[in-house]
Amino acid sequence: MAAMAKSSDSGAFMEEFTLHPTSSSDQLPLSGLTFAIKDMVPGGSSSGSAVAVAAKLVDFSLGTDTGGSVRAPASYCGILGFRPSHNVVSTAGVTHLAQSFDTVGWFARDPLILSRVGHVLLHLPMVDPIKPIQVIIPEDCFSLSSIPSNRTTEVLIKSVKKLFGGKISCHFKRLAYADHIVKHVNLGDYVKDKVPSLQKFTNVGDGDPLYKIASLAALSSAWSLLVRYEFKNNHAEWITRVNPDLGPGISERVWEAVRTTGENIDACHSVKIEFRAALSALIGDSCVLALPTIPDAPPKLRTDPTTLEVFEARAFSFLSIASVSGFCQVSIPLGMHNNLPVSISLLARHGSDSFLLNLVETLYDTLREESEIAEKMIN
Repeated sequence: MAAMAKSSDSGAFMEEFTLHPTSSSDQLPLSGLTFAIKDMVPGGSSSGSAVAVAAKLVDFSLGTDTGGSVRAPASYCGILGFRPSHNVVSTAGVTHLAQSFDTVGWFARDPLILSRVGHVLLHLPMVDPIKPIQVIIPEDCFSLSSIPSNRTTEVLIKSVKKLFGGKISCHFKRLAYADHIVKHVNLGDYVKDKVPSLQKFTNVGDGDPLYKIASLAALSSAWSLLVRYEFKNNHAEWITRVNPDLGPGISERVWEAVRTTGENIDACHSVKIEFRAALSALIGDSCVLALPTIPDAPPKLRTDPTTLEVFEARAFSFLSIASVSGFCQVSIPLGMHNNLPVSISLLARHGSDSFLLNLVETLYDTLREESEIAEKMIN
């Protein structure tokens, strides 16, 4: 049963969705759910919204994304997920986790629906797509991914070539454009050079092979500290007064946040300012940065907590890029690899949400074609 609480000229938005039990388990709405994430973790706190879209119960759904709770579930469920630029979609009525990073994002299977929902939420008119000036490939980030490049970056580059032209040449066993629409960079080195405030956080993960990109691990650490500090300011009084009964894992994180001090908070704010400026200099207008949405395949349900902690640390080193910069990011499915969903993300400058939504519409069918070709070649 759906309760419609709000309507506008753009249509009604569902506020509450209730599933009533039936006498037979065969009649339950999710009984026939057989898509790729079965027995796997479906994502973060907005994973219910993602699963509803992936299971074709709805055409689109909303979710909140502070550190990846739209992008990660979209990747795990093999659907589209959009985190808008920070503060461009209203968070009225949202209970904030950390307002410096909180956003309201959305999921869809169809890029046209993703775009239409986005233009409604963003209060923007539909405009003609703009050809991207540059697609930036951070090779160090994709080298950290457990998904082979012929299922991610090569699919993207071939799709861009088909749609926007330019000759492809082989250079040091990688694809590059003669007209330089594709630019290869080392993002970790760039961030290290351009964000000096990260030095306060670079000891976290240094020397650990699980953090192959030390500067991005430090970025994630700064993001995490500021999230805990803002969570404390928002909720510590209620938590200490009520002492709610929280489940394992959640309880430890909540009380860690409540005990957070103000040490290094000024450094966190400096990191935000410097990182956004650095990323703005790297990613020009009508340009996108490609990223692995998540560096690994979805973990299995009931994964050992220690293993899951390592998985999350690797994931947040990428997810924190959009969170800290406030830039918009979309996760795009690229079919399957080893019977699990594959995705790639595109990230654009703050305020470039309409450009990014239109680019997804333009790219999507060609990406799917190239993904199917790459999948068949592997199989």
